[in-house]
Amino acid sequence: MARQYATVLSIFSVGYIIMQVPGNMLLHWLERPSIFIPSCMAVWGVISVLTGITRNYTDVLLVRFFLGFVEAPFYPGVLFLISRWYKRDELAMRTSLIACGSAFSLAFGSLIASGILSGMQGTLGQAAWRWLFYIEGSITIFVAICAMFILPDFPHNTRWLTPEEQALAISRLTEDGHGTANELGKQTTMQGLWDAVSDWKVWWFGAALLFQSVAGSYSIYFPTLTATMGYGTTVSLLLCAPPWVFAAIVAFAVSRHSDKTQRRYRYIFASNALGAIGLIMSMCTMNTVVRYISLFLMAQVIAGIMVLWGWISNTFHREPAKRAVAIALINGLLQTGGIAGSYLWPSNWGPTYRYSYAICLATIGVSTGMFGVMHLYLKHQNERFERNEQDANDVKELRNPVGFRYLV
Repeated sequence: MARQYATVLSIFSVGYIIMQVPGNMLLHWLERPSIFIPSCMAVWGVISVLTGITRNYTDVLLVRFFLGFVEAPFYPGVLFLISRWYKRDELAMRTSLIACGSAFSLAFGSLIASGILSGMQGTLGQAAWRWLFYIEGSITIFVAICAMFILPDFPHNTRWLTPEEQALAISRLTEDGHGTANELGKQTTMQGLWDAVSDWKVWWFGAALLFQSVAGSYSIYFPTLTATMGYGTTVSLLLCAPPWVFAAIVAFAVSRHSDKTQRRYRYIFASNALGAIGLIMSMCTMNTVVRYISLFLMAQVIAGIMVLWGWISNTFHREPAKRAVAIALINGLLQTGGIAGSYLWPSNWGPTYRYSYAICLATIGVSTGMFGVMHLYLKHQNERFERNEQDANDVKELRNPVGFRYLV
């Protein structure tokens, strides 16, 4: 049964990975995120509702696979969309606002689940767990319909902007080193694919995030971990909420400060270090208070992840086509770690889960080290850019705009 549960969790990632790159390439080609992203939301809302009518293990596997397939374009698509509107030193905080939504959903999703599971059993002859999918899927469909009228497209084709406002939005990006107004968006979708897959930095970030994803696999087992403290199902679900609310607040504060200082790696390092302390605390004791405090430290790791996504968008800043594929490819590799992480918490390792925590601790160390290597490389590139500017006889000899530096 435990292995079946892990497979149900991991099959979602399989569908999710398959559609990552095609989804963002399609978004770049269509240039209508206001239609494409909400449409994907509406379809996954329908599939979520259909989860409530599943009858056996095979039904659940199929529904989870297709749920991952249609949900895949959302997160990389949203990251790509905001990177088309905001300057490099504005991205981390905007990314964290998206993450705050995810953190709050983890927090209040548990609260909603506890209420539905404890109060709707047998309503209209349906099991409570079925009502959970009916209600949450219906809410998703409603939000998706509203989003079609709220979300913008890209700066050059958002219909409710005046020509002057469009020009201002584009000029902000060109001044920030995104290329000239004539160059911006000139690359085709297929050229962007080739440039992304041939850039080693994309694969390095992706591999590092794969390890980071394995380290963060505890997030999908949060109710299991709170249950090890000896409480019932309802209380265990309620205890999941405070750590994620705390994580959302920390993510907003850290990313805002990261944008202000125009620094990235130091915040990722600090967040992962606190997460590692939380893992060590849980690994070393079964004390209820200590274990619960450790969950707060582990949850706040998303603060560093949000700064990281801002850093990734900054690093692939020039051409939108390449950036669209790079974000999707990196996120796809991240989800590969999610498949492995789903099997990292077998019930026979509980209730201590020391082996699980030890693996998470090792992988978060690897990912932090890999991000450190990228930090040093980009610092070296910035030093090279500065030397080139000093030695250049003509601005036209420079490959990057004068004054451009990677945010590190």
